[in-house]
Amino acid sequence: MAGAIDRVRPWLKSARRIAMLTGAGASAESGVPTFRDAQTGLWAHDRPEDLATEKGYRANPQRVWDWYQMRRERVRAVRPNAGHIAVADFQARHPGRLTVITQNVDGLHEAAGSPGVLALHGKLLADAWLDGCALARRSADACPVSWAEPGHPPRCAQCGSLVRPAVVWFGEGLPVDTLAAAQAAAHACEVMLVVGTSGQVWPAAGLAGSARRAGAKVIVVNPEATALDDEADALLRGPSASVLPRLLDF
Repeated sequence: MAGAIDRVRPWLKSARRIAMLTGAGASAESGVPTFRDAQTGLWAHDRPEDLATEKGYRANPQRVWDWYQMRRERVRAVRPNAGHIAVADFQARHPGRLTVITQNVDGLHEAAGSPGVLALHGKLLADAWLDGCALARRSADACPVSWAEPGHPPRCAQCGSLVRPAVVWFGEGLPVDTLAAAQAAAHACEVMLVVGTSGQVWPAAGLAGSARRAGAKVIVVNPEATALDDEADALLRGPSASVLPRLLDF
């Protein structure tokens, strides 16, 4: 591993723009439970489409809301690992040089101090209106989601609109502006790090190919084989919490 890191570190040192795509593996060593891990115990008999779709939420909002509250409690109990911290420290030493794009909803990159994180699949600890508050549609200053009346789920006391977790559910498109910024970062970078992702979830998985076609070097950091290995100029086989502190220590 040391030889592989020594071989690719010059690519990063010379790059003016670096993009990093992270997936569930980047948070694994923090102990973040995956979506599948959270479907245990009382929730084991529920299908993903019942827990992570708009249709499922509308059919049983209290049950789905409480399931997300359980996931939030678990995420709040964990901390950024050495990989998250290494990325944030690198960004502090080299402002504006590295853009973090993540498929994770846990907020650990932000908790470690990374600025401007592009969260493709939303943020588990944030809320949004399910339909948009009727009052807010009439006045831009009316009824922010933080004013929702507490409940399971919270709702607007005036119009009754429900609050939902601010994550991307199955069947929904990614946030347009966030995806556009991620695509721009991938196209502009000279090196792209693909960290802890299986490369099977699109359109995020397509960013590595976009970067390579634009002339970037692609480095995959993962202890296991991924669907993006064929796009890689280098494969660093190891967990991100071990590899990234050594790779970004300059």
